[in-house]
Amino acid sequence: MEPIPLSAIQHAVYCLRQAALIHLERLWAENRFTAEGDVLHTVADKGGSRRIKGARRVLSLPLGSARLNLSGVADLVEFGPDGTAFPVEYKRGKPKLHRADEAQLCAQALCLEEMTGRPVPEGALFYAETRRRVIVPFDADLRALTEAAVVDLARVFAAEETPPPTLQKSRCRACSLLDLCRPEACGRPARAWRDRAVARALEDTDP
Repeated sequence: MEPIPLSAIQHAVYCLRQAALIHLERLWAENRFTAEGDVLHTVADKGGSRRIKGARRVLSLPLGSARLNLSGVADLVEFGPDGTAFPVEYKRGKPKLHRADEAQLCAQALCLEEMTGRPVPEGALFYAETRRRVIVPFDADLRALTEAAVVDLARVFAAEETPPPTLQKSRCRACSLLDLCRPEACGRPARAWRDRAVARALEDTDP
């Protein structure tokens, strides 16, 4: 199976259906939030590295994990004097109540640990709205959430089946795929829809 994109981890934790629509069905739609994210990543996408205060900062660093079958690119990885990696992911907006952003960052850490042979205890999310870094410790709970998302994605990709919409309807409102996903229509049982259609057809044919 093709490697799972690191970016898919964020989508899967937020909504597994969203992840499948983007990475399995290859659907995408722009909105204000995705456009702002594209602008924010412009600097990181230029790549390159430099040293600042003894640390080496590498932009657009390719990452991968054979164990988890992951691949992707980190926005920024800072390597300390002892070689310890510190991933930094750029995000638009501000910190969120869910852990999707944290899981994406944790997936990068899992790749870096496999690639460098060193533990990666923490990283940071940089939010454009607050212009601040939020330190993210890679604790056992976050690692478990991240690896569970990898397992879910592997199952979806292997089956090539898009799962039903998330039950957390509040997440649908800000999703750029809302019109393509149509969660309300997908949530209706097919048998109930068929029964209603048959009933309407019978009513139309009554003398």
